[in-house]
Amino acid sequence: MRIVLVGPPGAGKGTQAHLLAKTLSIPHISTGDLFRANIGQRTQLGLEAKSYMDAGRLVPDEVTIGMAKDRMAQPDAASGFLLDGFPRNLAQAKALDEILVEWGIALDGVLDLEVPEDEVVKRIAGRRLCRNDGGHVFHVDYNPPATEGVCDECGGELYQRSDDTEDKVRTRLEVYHTETEPIIDYYAQQGLVATIPALGKVDEVTQRAIEALKK
Repeated sequence: MRIVLVGPPGAGKGTQAHLLAKTLSIPHISTGDLFRANIGQRTQLGLEAKSYMDAGRLVPDEVTIGMAKDRMAQPDAASGFLLDGFPRNLAQAKALDEILVEWGIALDGVLDLEVPEDEVVKRIAGRRLCRNDGGHVFHVDYNPPATEGVCDECGGELYQRSDDTEDKVRTRLEVYHTETEPIIDYYAQQGLVATIPALGKVDEVTQRAIEALKK
């Protein structure tokens, strides 16, 4: 099964992608992992991406597309994959279609995780991270620490990431609406989109997605 997972920041794409890929026994291919792997292995595409990132510039679509194509061509993806964060715009979606046509295969579905904008802001702006290396994450409403500003696990200081403020989150949402949302219409015209309400318990959202794929 070949699936694209889309949704705004804060919709839970990473969590759902991991669970769905495990359930379906297909690799989870995320843009973040692609960049880290290629840069870490110092591949040609990784070095090219790093040069743009070090200069504070956006990595061109063709570099991202090249990384995704290489990863999808790996043996573990022969029977399917779940794409998370790719494609992120129309140019990448059309390039993906061209790759799949070239390989004689097609997407089976596009899952659109739907979350109200105010909930997205609440989810992200309420996150607090521990400054220590444990990576513990709390939320002021959904998972508050016993003592405000202090990690329950190690006593470290909790902080809000600079790009998790409400203003920054709304800016990220504007970018999503402008760049990524158009691919939902693009795939809807191909009859591929299933909209998944992403509020509720994590396992409930996963089950909704599985049921949508069965249809």
